[in-house]
Amino acid sequence: LTLSFGATLDEGVEAFEKGDYKTALIIFEDLASKNDTKAKFNLGIIYYNGYGVKQDYKKALEWYEKVADEGLKEAQFNVGVMYNNGEGVKQDYKKAIEWYEKAAAQGYAPAQSNLGSMYNFGHGVKQDYLIAKKWYEKSAAQGFIVAQHNLGVLYAKGLGVKQDYKKAKEWFEKAAAQGYLGAQYNLGLMYFDGLGVKQDFKKAKELFGKACDGGEQMGCDNYKKLNQQGY
Repeated sequence: LTLSFGATLDEGVEAFEKGDYKTALIIFEDLASKNDTKAKFNLGIIYYNGYGVKQDYKKALEWYEKVADEGLKEAQFNVGVMYNNGEGVKQDYKKAIEWYEKAAAQGYAPAQSNLGSMYNFGHGVKQDYLIAKKWYEKSAAQGFIVAQHNLGVLYAKGLGVKQDYKKAKEWFEKAAAQGYLGAQYNLGLMYFDGLGVKQDFKKAKELFGKACDGGEQMGCDNYKKLNQQGY
């Protein structure tokens, strides 16, 4: 395939979506050299995942950081994740938090959720359930399932809030409705133990079954137990 230069970002994305990563790479590199923000971000994606190239976290981080400095919230979040996980760089929770904060300030739900988790688990900051709750709420309000589930956990355990099984159930239901396995499993436990709901083994079994279908082993174990008991 010969390329007419001056290929557009859309053509690069189209090639990428077809799985023609070589063409996509050529187009994105050309556009990145002309300072196209989205093209630079897409190069980060290509190197991070090893699409048509050898996976290279260092290169991915270089591209993401260029665009993160330009203010692209998705790139700021990705840089945060790479520092969080120590991918292509020495693990650094404080740096991760800095980048999550930049993306969260732009209202980016995944960054708000991850920021909540840093405070929830005390990674790079003093553990603070109240601040965790604040960030989870901002993210959950945008429908982000991980934050919805984690808010449910805070209410179920009474961390940074008064223990409230009804509120926990509400948040687990929102995340479970979007197919989040952990929430389906935890909701199953609530019906199994009668926490914030009337005890209902049939409903618990149904929820454990859903979690099991998604690959949650504890869901399978509990489903089996209830099945053997005739529910």
